Amino acid sequence: QVQLVESGGGLVQAGGSLRLSCAAAGRTFSRYTMGWFRQAPGKEREAVAAIGWSGSIIYYADSVKGRFTISRDNIKNTVYLQMNSLEPEDTAVYYCAVGQMGMTMKRESYDYWGQGTQVTVSS
Repeated sequence: QVQLVESGGGLVQAGGSLRLSCAAAGRTFSRYTMGWFRQAPGKEREAVAAIGWSGSIIYYADSVKGRFTISRDNIKNTVYLQMNSLEPEDTAVYYCAVGQMGMTMKRESYDYWGQGTQVTVSS
């Protein structure tokens, strides 16, 4: 059974930093795209960042470029999201996901999802 478990969320002041982790179990995802999405109350789930299997191809949403960094460790089967200069608008539940359809930011192309971790940024 495939499991994705996020951790690292919490409450932080604007301008602060958090590092999210997503550990995958039950299968090796080293050859698949991994992504981070977020969903704020009353809004649709949106893509934040995605990273290809080798780590050499990375996409970011315009809203987080220059502030967030996605990375992965295929030996640990883990993907990370370093979030700096956080803003109240970044408040959301953050989800990691695994996609088998190549490099994409499209939500429907991801097959496995974690349960989410809450990130709250106070002003």
